[in-house]
Amino acid sequence: MTEPLFVIPLWADLTAVGLGGVQGALFASGFVGQRRLDFLGVAIIGILVGMGGGLIRDLLLNTELATLQSNWYLLTALGASLVGMLLAGLFQRLNAVIVALDALVIGMFAAFGTAKALGLGMPAVPAVFVGVCAAVGGSILRDVIMGLPVAIMHVGSLYAVAAGAGCVVLAVAHALGAPLVAAAIACVVVTTVIRLLAVMFDISLPEQRALHRRKVAIETSAIRIIKP
Repeated sequence: MTEPLFVIPLWADLTAVGLGGVQGALFASGFVGQRRLDFLGVAIIGILVGMGGGLIRDLLLNTELATLQSNWYLLTALGASLVGMLLAGLFQRLNAVIVALDALVIGMFAAFGTAKALGLGMPAVPAVFVGVCAAVGGSILRDVIMGLPVAIMHVGSLYAVAAGAGCVVLAVAHALGAPLVAAAIACVVVTTVIRLLAVMFDISLPEQRALHRRKVAIETSAIRIIKP
């Protein structure tokens, strides 16, 4: 008998979308000068962050786009964006809470992406890839739309790595016979804890320039190096 398709509870999916919408609005509200956004701009960023992960997940899985099958997704993302925008001053003073919510959202999208992929019969490694893409998809869309360097590609606190670790835990637990729901909860916990520890202790992957590099050929010494 084949395993029944994993169905993400609507309340859980909307919770992730709502928290993502708040975070996106808080991010967009922080810009000043020429980069400052109006209400519409902040709402668009909030919607992208809130719904982006789910859209990317379902596109990779070639399944029905869940976020477009109900009125509640867009309404939740829009409402959360407005809350984040109107209460930006208050939220900015609660930085620890924002960091915790950020870690939780990463974990939720990672768990939903990997669990849904496994429920559809996808092998473990591609399922982990889908989960990581779902976890970081909203932030990538945000950075692209804003014309910013994509955060996950630069030195900083572990983000995609935390999501990847949680997704691996989920995939391994499922392979060992654990129910998908229990494995998904473990994924959220692992991702959240790793992300929080990375922020608290400023842990990041090594910078590329710090790694050992071979000496280049002598003819390249004439190439001008542009320093920032």
